[in-house]
Amino acid sequence: MTDEALVRETESGSGADGPKLRKNLSVWEAIGVSVALMAPSMAININPQGSAGLVGRAVPLTFAIATVAVLLIAYTFVRLSQRFNHSGSVYGFVGVTLGPRSGAFSGWAMAGTYIFYGAVTSMAAGIFLTTLIQESFWKGAPDWVGFPIGVVVLALVWFLATQPAKGGTRLLFIVEAVTVTLIVIVTIVVAVRLLAGNAPGGHHFDLSVFAIEPGSDVSAVFLGVVFAFLSFAGFEASATLGEEARNPRRDIPRAILGTAIFGGVYFIVVSAIEVMGFGADAKGVKAFVGSGALVGDLGSQYIAPWIGTLITIGAAISAVACCLACVVGASRLIMALSRDGLGPAPFKRVSVKHGVPHVAVAVVAIVVYVLIAVAWFVLHAKPYDLFVTSGTTGTLILLVAYVLATIGAIKLLFFTGERRVAGWEIVIPVLALIVLAYTLFRNIFPFPVGAAWWGPGLAIVWLVVALVAVLARPAAAVRAGELLSRSEGLAASEPSRALR
Repeated sequence: MTDEALVRETESGSGADGPKLRKNLSVWEAIGVSVALMAPSMAININPQGSAGLVGRAVPLTFAIATVAVLLIAYTFVRLSQRFNHSGSVYGFVGVTLGPRSGAFSGWAMAGTYIFYGAVTSMAAGIFLTTLIQESFWKGAPDWVGFPIGVVVLALVWFLATQPAKGGTRLLFIVEAVTVTLIVIVTIVVAVRLLAGNAPGGHHFDLSVFAIEPGSDVSAVFLGVVFAFLSFAGFEASATLGEEARNPRRDIPRAILGTAIFGGVYFIVVSAIEVMGFGADAKGVKAFVGSGALVGDLGSQYIAPWIGTLITIGAAISAVACCLACVVGASRLIMALSRDGLGPAPFKRVSVKHGVPHVAVAVVAIVVYVLIAVAWFVLHAKPYDLFVTSGTTGTLILLVAYVLATIGAIKLLFFTGERRVAGWEIVIPVLALIVLAYTLFRNIFPFPVGAAWWGPGLAIVWLVVALVAVLARPAAAVRAGELLSRSEGLAASEPSRALR
C-alpha cells in the first residue's frame, strides 16, 4: 500500500480528530521498542555503578531481585495487553480497570518517567562519547562536554521520532542486537579467563558477588535495586504500540514477556561477570565504580583495546536508540491523554504525512532540553549527576505507575464477578505489589539528605502536580472515561490462546 493510500485509509475512519496511528508493526518491531527503551547494551555499561555505590560487590544480587520483581510485574502487562490494546499503555489499562482519574494520573506518571529517562539516555550518550574523546584525541576534555553532546543527540532523536514508527523500530532493534551480541562475546571471554585462572590482576570466578558484604544493611539492597529497575525500565514499552501492531493482543504480550525474560538473564549474568572481572574486593569495586564504560573497559583489559572502543561506541549508539524509544513512548502517552481531553488539544495531533504524534514529540524533546539546561547552566552539575538524578526520579515514578497497573489487573482478573484466570494466579500480582511497595518505602524513608534528595524529591513533585491536575478537572476525567469505554483498543476481549 502506498503512503497516500495509508493516509486516506487512516483519515477515512478518523472523523473530526484527523488521521489515526497506522497498524503496521510486527511482533519483532514491537520488541524493538521494548528492547531499545530497556537499552541493555547502554544499561549494563553504566547502571551497575549506581548499585555498586550502595551495595558494593553485591550488584548481581540487586539485578536478581529486580528480575523476580519485573517478571511478577510483567504478569500484569501480559494479562492486560491480552485484552486491551491502546497507545496510552498504563493510562488505558488503569483507566479501564480503576477509573479515568486513576488512569489519567498513571498516564501522566508514565509520561514523566519516559521524559526523565530521555534526560538519562541523552546524558549517557554524552558520557560515553566524552570518554571516547578523552581516550583518543583530547585527553583533557572536561566532563561538561557531555552536555553539548547530549543536546546534539536529542536533536537527532527529535528528527527520527517524527518519522514513521515502522522504520524507527527496525533500526532500534538492529542496533541493540548487534551491540548486545558483542557484549555477550566479551562476557564469555572474560568468564573463561576467570575460570581458567589467567585473568588480569589475578581475579577469579567468585560467587560472593551474590552475597551482601558482612556488616552491611540488608535493606540497603533495595536502594541499589532502583538502579537495577532503571536497567529494566521500558520492558513494557511495546504496550504503547498497541494501536500500531498488526495483531496486538497476541504480539504485544509476547514482546513484553520475552523482553523481561531476556533482560533478567542478561543483566544477572553480565553484571556478575563484570564485578568478577574488576575484582570482588574493595579495590575492584572502586575501579568498577570509576569505569567510563564497564564492558568496554573489560574488553580492553581481557581482549584488546580496540574491542573496548567498539563496546563503548556501541553503548553510545544504544543510548541514542534508547533516547529515541523514550521520546516515542512519552509522545504516544501524551497524545492519548490529550486525545481524551486530559491534556492540551494540540498535543493530540497526528501527522498526516508520517502518521506520528509530531506535536507531542516536540513537547517531550523541549522538556528534556529544559532539564539539561537547568542542570548545566543553573545548577552547574555534571552530566553524570543529571544521569543519576533523572534515573532515580524516573524509576520511582515508574514504580508508582506499576503499582496502579497491578492493582487494576487484580481487580479486573479476580474481582469483576467473572473469573478471568485461575484463582491461584492472584499470588503473582500480590507479590509484585509487596516488592514494589517496599522498594518505594525504602527509597523515601528515611528521606535522603544532601544532593541525594533530588531524585525522590522531583518524583514526588511530578506525582503531586499530576494528581492536582487530574483532580482539578473532574469534567475532563468523566469525558475521558466515556471515551475510554468506547475506545477501539479498550474493548475487552478474550486473550490470545497462544499465551493462555
